[in-house]
Amino acid sequence: MKAKQQMFQWMIHVFFIAVVCACLLPFLLLAVTSFSDEMTLLQEGYSFLPSKFSLAAYEYLWRDAENIVRAYGITVLVTVVGTFVGLSITALCAYPLSRRDMPMRKPLSFIVFFTLLFNGGLVPTYLVYTQLFDMKNSILALIIPGLLSNGFYVLIMRTFFTSSIPVPVIESASMDGAGEYKIFFRIVLCRSRRRFSRRSGSCRRSAIGTIGLTAWSILPTTSCSVCKTC
Repeated sequence: MKAKQQMFQWMIHVFFIAVVCACLLPFLLLAVTSFSDEMTLLQEGYSFLPSKFSLAAYEYLWRDAENIVRAYGITVLVTVVGTFVGLSITALCAYPLSRRDMPMRKPLSFIVFFTLLFNGGLVPTYLVYTQLFDMKNSILALIIPGLLSNGFYVLIMRTFFTSSIPVPVIESASMDGAGEYKIFFRIVLCRSRRRFSRRSGSCRRSAIGTIGLTAWSILPTTSCSVCKTC
């Protein structure tokens, strides 16, 4: 019995070692290839043991360092601003919908839900952002489209507020003289830190994904004044 268990454990270890190697070998090949000569790669193909050493790739990166640093700066800026503003908009939209005493609560919730069922498509979205909002060739084109990209997160956060924030707590705070803003920032946000940390991950992914989509669809393909790398 013990021999069978040990054999099973060894098989599991071998399997996961193979999975780790399959994940790490492409990165190792990429690192080795970066030190290989370009003509050697074209003639001999990729190899873990390059026959000719070269630093031409890193020399090219060093010559274009200004544009690379600028591009990464734009990425960090869009990610940070998009995450913060997107999370704020989601919370400010979800909290009123979680209040049972809010007028037009059900119709507004249905409007948010309706966006999950129907989408205008890529071409109408492009026309709205470029012609109506005039955000072509602007850094706003990388931030605005991803702020509230999915009403699904609004409904999730609304459900969280409804189930996790007791109504008597809000009523007692209101009776003590707290206004809506104070209730939201002092009570609701303090009790929702875990949910906000999880939602921030979705906002970061949405912001990063929006960079590639809008750079392809909204930003021009000739001269880009945002990152100057097009």
